[in-house]
Amino acid sequence: MNASNAGAVDWGDKGNRLRRGYRRWGLLMAILLGMTLVGCGRAPTPTATATATKTVLATATHTSTVETIFESHQPLVMTEQENLATPVVQAQAATPSPTPSPLPTATPTPTATPFPPGPPSKLGLLVGRNDPQIFDLLETGNVSVIKTLEYDANFVAEIKRISPQTLIVARYTPLPLPDLNQWDPIAAARAFVDLLAPIAVEPRRLANIDCWESYNEPVIYNAEQMASYAQFEAERTRLLAEMGIRSCVGSFSTGQPSLELWPAFFPALQAAKTWGGYLSLHEYSAPYMWFASGPHQLTEDGDEGDEGWLTLRYRKVYRNFLAPNGLDIPLVITETGIDGQVGNRPGPEGLGWQDFGRWWREQGGVSTTEEGFYVEQLAWYDAELMKDDYVLGATIYALAGPQGWQSFEIGGLTVNILEQYLAVHPQR
Repeated sequence: MNASNAGAVDWGDKGNRLRRGYRRWGLLMAILLGMTLVGCGRAPTPTATATATKTVLATATHTSTVETIFESHQPLVMTEQENLATPVVQAQAATPSPTPSPLPTATPTPTATPFPPGPPSKLGLLVGRNDPQIFDLLETGNVSVIKTLEYDANFVAEIKRISPQTLIVARYTPLPLPDLNQWDPIAAARAFVDLLAPIAVEPRRLANIDCWESYNEPVIYNAEQMASYAQFEAERTRLLAEMGIRSCVGSFSTGQPSLELWPAFFPALQAAKTWGGYLSLHEYSAPYMWFASGPHQLTEDGDEGDEGWLTLRYRKVYRNFLAPNGLDIPLVITETGIDGQVGNRPGPEGLGWQDFGRWWREQGGVSTTEEGFYVEQLAWYDAELMKDDYVLGATIYALAGPQGWQSFEIGGLTVNILEQYLAVHPQR
């Protein structure tokens, strides 16, 4: 049955005759009534019907996913100009309708204060997958480095097309941490190269990925383990270099390794220097990014000057070990940000920066937004990185990062603020 005929009734021939009769009778009565009214000297006055006035809703300008979600929960109120411009049809002799009470307006959310222009930024991004916001930031031309866990050939080629000067670091992800007490580091290096080489030598990856990491945050307890790991890193760096692939060695966690273990890692650093590689370190802190650096210690009398035990720890490594031995190779901080998992710190429990926003506000640190205050902390770290020529950049963890780390995510409003910061810190 056609939907337009649903519910129709078939009256039959007898019903048709009845309807024709009713119409004739109705017409005759209408004529007689009209004649009667004319005879009395007046015609019927039509009753005016009030026409409903169309309400004009204010539409929110799209800025980002986070802002759109926020705005969708705010009452939409006509502006005064829209209210005056709305045509109203007045009903004759109609009872005026009561004036509706205006809807309450939402308290505006303060916006972050724009950053002033400054020197070239060394901030970058760790990304776990393709996301449009990555390219929004790359369009500034001022993203120093991208560390990517997504090494799709088209993806990395597009990064370089938009921002040719951005350094791309990739990490081969399906690698469990090795048992450094129960392995053959040379054999492990060759096995690693056998896994990575078919991926890395693909022409677009080879042209666009600047270096590859291996194991993520290896756990090193003693000099023997460090020496073994150095053998692995030196051998895989050499083997990959023979194929035209450069390496990032290290990838140590924040606050690691113990400073006295660095000499045992010198063979890996020497190989990286020989083959045009880099050193990779991770630097996080909490509850603020500057905790455990300079005067920001657990004890009031502690002061590390312009160095730190978490962020800015790299200066201790370079000044005391690498530079004196001619091994001050280019450094990439391939993960940075707020990480509540660091030990011996003040503040509340939490993981990523999002878990600390309310506490920051309670401590009086937030003057505008929590997102803006986090970018202010990143800007502090960036200003320190700018002082060291051997530092190429630091990747914020994370934009479109791996699953399970949502509280570290900077997508949405944080990206918008970071975009403004990068735009006024252009690369030379």
